[in-house]
Amino acid sequence: MEKIRVGLHGMNGHQIHNRLKNHPDGEIAAVCMTEEAWKKLPGWEKIPRYDTLDAMLAGGGLDMVCLCSPRRADQERDAMLCLEAGCHVYAEKPAVLSEAGLDRVLAKAAECGKEFHEIADTVFYEPYWSMRRLIREGKIGEVVQVYAQKSYPMRPGQRPQEEETDGGLIRWVGIHAVRFVEHITGLQVTDIEARETHLGNGTLNGVHEGGLFTAAVLSMTLENGGVASICMNYLNPTGFPGWGNEHVRVFGTGGVLEITDGGAHSHIYTDKDEGEIDTAASDCVDFLDLLLRHLRYGDPMPMDTEEELHPLRVVIRAKEKAVEVRQK
Repeated sequence: MEKIRVGLHGMNGHQIHNRLKNHPDGEIAAVCMTEEAWKKLPGWEKIPRYDTLDAMLAGGGLDMVCLCSPRRADQERDAMLCLEAGCHVYAEKPAVLSEAGLDRVLAKAAECGKEFHEIADTVFYEPYWSMRRLIREGKIGEVVQVYAQKSYPMRPGQRPQEEETDGGLIRWVGIHAVRFVEHITGLQVTDIEARETHLGNGTLNGVHEGGLFTAAVLSMTLENGGVASICMNYLNPTGFPGWGNEHVRVFGTGGVLEITDGGAHSHIYTDKDEGEIDTAASDCVDFLDLLLRHLRYGDPMPMDTEEELHPLRVVIRAKEKAVEVRQK
């Protein structure tokens, strides 16, 4: 089979144009984006550009579309159009904004004989991938408690005040932390509570306290009876030596595994201090690389659709819970 021909729709998020440059299994075949964005792509003059998704799909010849739709609220509709046009879909998070929407998209994918995936690559980097392996090998015994943190800078005046644009803090940022919890431990969240606040939005953005949520917390029960908590916010100061201030700590009956400071440090504590997580013999492979080989050659994916997309269900439910709390 020839390389997977990929269409790119929108730049609202982490579009994959740079990752497809000279890729052995995939290539950019068409784009739907502004002329300004198009001209920043490598080899842009050879890539057809369309003004609408419908026009790009009508152009034909695509195997997959990567969606970074201008409005995340429109991405369910965009995914449906792509699937009906005979294209697999690779969607920026949150892929859709409701569970009913996710179920509709998955049903459409099955009906069309195509695949729907989210850009779910959070743990497909070291040392997170090795943490996943160690925990699943039983390094720290049974998982009892997980703590995860995702903190980003505010970028004053740039983050959308309306959640229809990017999905909002819990769904846009929190999904990474839920993937830390589920994709590392192999345990799904069965129950969740959530709270969120606008506090500080006016100070940081010069706008009225409203619209953008600045911080949120999630409290969860895991399928084995364990518990997990997540802290997320747009309060990472410019003095922190990295874009994302991330932590993951997994406490088990036989020890603790942790990754701190945006992935810069890791540690294993059992009945002794075992030092950092060893990634020298890592078998970690980029999620997009795995997906393209899966679509091109039928290679298996490291997780099924249920495991891949369950964190999306969790953050959708968390957002609903947070709304319920505010309305009381």
